Amino acid sequence: MRPPLLGATLLALSLLLTPGAAVAAPGATTSADAADVPRAVEALARQTLPAGDGWAADGVGTTGGAAAGADQVHRVRTRAELVRALGGDNATNRANATPKVIVVDGVVDGFEADDGALRSCVDLADPAYSLEAYLAAYDPAVWGRVKPAGTLEDARVRSVRNQTAQTQINVGPNTTIVGLRGATLTGLTLMIDGASNVIVRNLTFDDARDCFPAWSPTDGDAGNWNSQYDQISVRRSEHVWIDHNTFTDGDNPDSAQPTYFGRPYQVHDGSLDVTHTASLVTASWNRFTGRDKLMLIGSSNTVGPDVGRLKVTLHHNLFDRVLQRLPRVRFGQVDVYNNWYRLAGADFEYAIGVGVQSAVHAENNYFSLGAGITADDLLYDWGGTAITTRGNWVRADGDRPRPVDLVAAYNAGHDPDLGGDAGWTPTLRAGRVLPAPVVPFAVGALAGADRLPL
Repeated sequence: MRPPLLGATLLALSLLLTPGAAVAAPGATTSADAADVPRAVEALARQTLPAGDGWAADGVGTTGGAAAGADQVHRVRTRAELVRALGGDNATNRANATPKVIVVDGVVDGFEADDGALRSCVDLADPAYSLEAYLAAYDPAVWGRVKPAGTLEDARVRSVRNQTAQTQINVGPNTTIVGLRGATLTGLTLMIDGASNVIVRNLTFDDARDCFPAWSPTDGDAGNWNSQYDQISVRRSEHVWIDHNTFTDGDNPDSAQPTYFGRPYQVHDGSLDVTHTASLVTASWNRFTGRDKLMLIGSSNTVGPDVGRLKVTLHHNLFDRVLQRLPRVRFGQVDVYNNWYRLAGADFEYAIGVGVQSAVHAENNYFSLGAGITADDLLYDWGGTAITTRGNWVRADGDRPRPVDLVAAYNAGHDPDLGGDAGWTPTLRAGRVLPAPVVPFAVGALAGADRLPL
């Protein structure tokens, strides 16, 4: 007889493997790039977000580049080819609304020059900048606890501009980017800014490092180093689907960085940030592993244009040995369901951040907790007032899994209390919501890059 848990897992997989619809290409002359993409790969690359699948399915839904003509199907192997496929000029590609399908083959490095040579942080630094000089000039013991200013800070800012031009890859509307097996985007940021209707699938994002972090002496009690570059940044955009990707710092984790001014020299920012009035985003079946800051939804506490925006769905993602912002939310109605949180380590801070005017609905998630982490650590009050939590299970270190009221657990150890009703009930969900105990089996098997048949 099949064990009950295995049977539940198989049922879950059959229910959840629901492909999006494929859109046939309109008639067009086949390009050399399109001829290089197998038909089966192209068919999957043209899949659209399934109906009802999270906030990105609201209204007109999300189709990405599904309507691309055959001359707008590209197979890319280098940074230069990726930029050309996105429109040809990285500075203006964000406005290129031509439907396009881009298939990534192999490793694309954001530090790669057009001639194929890899550039270094030294190559991108302004002639007037060096880290050694920066550390000497702005040491709090010398400079004090005020914001860096003057010629060295100006040189750092110019260096940041150089890196942004090199490693920030701008994506335009109506675009699908998918990876073949093993496809990796390393040392770069996909910037989806003012570019609605975008799909990103089956890619590994690795080490989007900042060569020139900024010292912020008033950030926290002792100051902090802050970096600029997310792995994916969604700004001023709608209808974005981020699916079956893996996010990692690879062999360059922040935990391995040196300490300057008594604080870790942090060279990475977020994995997937949704900010600056962006909305209608679905992030599904992704794997986030070994990172610090993951997902910021809303970048400011200022009441203004973000109100009524920042609507995001997170489902069937694996948060694996990650430390904070899983996610941290301001303002938005954010649906967090059927995710697996596998949390461990002395540096863990919190899972879900309840920020200003946020409305998070967290349902049927599963939390596996390592030594020293307890259920009351999973929420954090960043100025919010309420969060809805239903059907969530926790397996603490050395304990059996059990259902836990996350709000009650938080309130038992913290003041002021959080309310238990975020004021809305999600309706945009594709397929059945799994019982929390089944989530690790489904998500562990299917989340992340290289799980799609590519």
